[in-house]
Amino acid sequence: MKAIGYFHSLPIDQADSLLDLDIAEPVPGDFDLLVEVKAVSANPVDTKVRTRAASTDGQPRILGWDAAGVVRAVGAKTSRFKPGDKVWYAGDVTRAGSNSELQLVDERIVAPMPTSLDYAAAAALPLTSVTAWELLFDRLKVLTADPTRDNTLLVIGAGGGVGSILVQLASKLTGWTVIGTASRAATRDWVHELGAHYVVDHARPLAEGLKAIGLVQVSAAISITHTDDYLSQMPDLLEAEGQFALIDDPKSLDVLAFKRKSLSLHWESMFTRSTFRTPQLARQGEILRRVAQLVDRGVIRSTVAEHFGTINAANLKRAHALLESGASRGKIVLEGF
Repeated sequence: MKAIGYFHSLPIDQADSLLDLDIAEPVPGDFDLLVEVKAVSANPVDTKVRTRAASTDGQPRILGWDAAGVVRAVGAKTSRFKPGDKVWYAGDVTRAGSNSELQLVDERIVAPMPTSLDYAAAAALPLTSVTAWELLFDRLKVLTADPTRDNTLLVIGAGGGVGSILVQLASKLTGWTVIGTASRAATRDWVHELGAHYVVDHARPLAEGLKAIGLVQVSAAISITHTDDYLSQMPDLLEAEGQFALIDDPKSLDVLAFKRKSLSLHWESMFTRSTFRTPQLARQGEILRRVAQLVDRGVIRSTVAEHFGTINAANLKRAHALLESGASRGKIVLEGF
């Protein structure tokens, strides 16, 4: 089968950074689905794994942790799906990714694809939707906040893949006031369209942006990217007993200044549950079912911003390069082999 992978961690402009390959078809384990991949999207995790984790066993590393496709075969102990079902999922970073014609995935982290979306539009959403849902409802537990208070959420980097779905979920499913950050005009417009009540410029001190919309502090903040640039501002921007969550990889994390206000810190990694096979593993399939229902009801929309054509090494290199530039908004999708 066709696949795109690599053997050595190289800059994306190098010829062998991603390669078109022909590899053996995988065989499903007891709880696996064998999925014929129809469309994928590119995520920052793809670029991080490519630059940090070379092949160690002579086999190519296959990236890609977003997919929409059709179940081709099922494992002996599966019960949720059958061949022919249209599905979507983000997958498991410890296994081969979705940049291949066929992929194995544990059925517990899979859900039926939204009926209102085509494969490309669907492929844009799984990883970011699960990440955003877990941030809001599992880590920050925003639905347990006192509804009589004016709860405010600051989303740093709201125009990217995770931010684009997080803003929608927060503005549509909670009573919180959502403030997104963006620095370019096109991205600011995008974040407003997705439901943010306000958008402030993260290229300037965040306190200035909050002051301009009549705020001094926020109840919670989520940093999607460049946390190093904003961490020192958090103790002043967060209310006492406020919450701060992040998903990226800051080079340092000195949070002693959080103590005085009893500020809490929350990490989110979408792959924690699948990597450690936690008791909450199947919740990711449940989250994707809920998101599919919200999409089909018109409550939230796909976050596709760029369609880069067929799934091949050249087009994936373009996607990686755009992600690494920091200038992308929404999601980049690829479709078909």
